[in-house]
Amino acid sequence: MTRKVADCRKFPSETNCTLTISGEEEEVLRAASEHAVSAHGHEDSAELREQLRGMLEDEKTPA
Repeated sequence: MTRKVADCRKFPSETNCTLTISGEEEEVLRAASEHAVSAHGHEDSAELREQLRGMLEDEKTPA
């Protein structure tokens, strides 16, 4: 199974957040939504989770 990555550096924020989360898709989605709520003030919702799911990328592994 391909691991997924959520990287805050790819999205502008007032705090210039540098957090990167990687793991299996559901783990990353759960952690990223908790982070978006606690660190960035977003409201936890199904819409937020779908937006986050759309931003996940496959983890790049060394050659």
